Amino acid sequence: MGELAKSNYGDLTVRRLHPAIGGEVRGVDFSKPLSAETVDAVKQAWADHLVLVFPDQPISDEQHVEVTRYFGEPEVFHQDRIKSKYVREIFRVANTDEDGNIMPPSNPVQQQLSSARKWHTDSSYREKPAIGSLLHGVEISRTGGVTCFTNMYEVYDALPDTLKAKVEGRKARHDFEMLSRLTGAPKPTDAERAAMPAVWQPLVRRHPVTGRKSLYISPIYNDAIEGVSDDEAGTLIAELTEFAGQERFVYEHTWSPDDILMWDNRCTMHYVTPHDPTERRVMHRTTIAGDAAVEAA
Repeated sequence: MGELAKSNYGDLTVRRLHPAIGGEVRGVDFSKPLSAETVDAVKQAWADHLVLVFPDQPISDEQHVEVTRYFGEPEVFHQDRIKSKYVREIFRVANTDEDGNIMPPSNPVQQQLSSARKWHTDSSYREKPAIGSLLHGVEISRTGGVTCFTNMYEVYDALPDTLKAKVEGRKARHDFEMLSRLTGAPKPTDAERAAMPAVWQPLVRRHPVTGRKSLYISPIYNDAIEGVSDDEAGTLIAELTEFAGQERFVYEHTWSPDDILMWDNRCTMHYVTPHDPTERRVMHRTTIAGDAAVEAA
C-alpha cells in the first residue's frame, strides 16, 4: 500500500510492511524525550498496525526503559538468569553473557530461550498478561534470526466455523513451567513456581483499546483447554497454531542494527527463526506490564 499520508500520524510517516500487519515508522528519535503528540501518534499507529518498526535507534538500555514508560510500566522478569544484572527491566534475548562470551546451546539460558523459536505471546502466563514489548537489535545475526509476527484479529476472523465452535467460550491454561518440559531447561524453583502459578485465559479475547476480537493462544505455555482431554487440547492448539502461521497473516522482519520493534501482545503472536549459534545475537527487550485481566469476548 506504500506510505500512508503523513497527516494520519502527525509528524510521523508510516509505511505498511504487510497487508495484514506491520508498519515502519519514521520521524521519531528515541534518544530524546517524546512529546505528548508524538506518543499519541505512535499509539495510533500501533493500534492500526499491531507491530511497529523504528529503524536506526542506537539507544542505551536506560533510554530503552524510559521509552517504554511512555506506554506503560516496564515489567521486571521473575527469573534472574535472563534479565540484565545492570538494568533490571531489560530481558536479554541473547546468546552471549553480559561479559560478551557466547553461550553454547546446552547452556540453560539458551535452552530456555530456544522456546522463542515457536509461536507465542509474551507473559501470557501472568494473571494480567503483558500489553506489549519493545525489542532492540543491539547485535543482529545474518544467518537467521528473522522475527515473524501474526495478526490474531485476522486469524480469529478467518477461522473455519468448526474451529470457532471449539474455542468460543472456552479457556486455555498458560503455564510458565511448560518451558522446562518443552526445552529441557531447568524446572522453575519453588519460589519461581509460587510467583508464577498457571492461569486460565479465554481463547477468544476482546482488545481493550480497539474492541476487536482475537484468538488468544500462546503455544509454548498452553498445556490444557477447558472441557477436553489433554490429547485433544494438544491437537487443537497445534491446529490453531498452524492456521495462525499462514503467510496471509504473517510479517517477517529481517533485522538491521539498532532496529526497535514494538508489538502488541494482546492481538499478535511471534517467533524467531534459528541462526548459527556461533554468530553473536544480542537483543534487549522491555515488556509493558499488564494492567488488567484478559477480557473474554
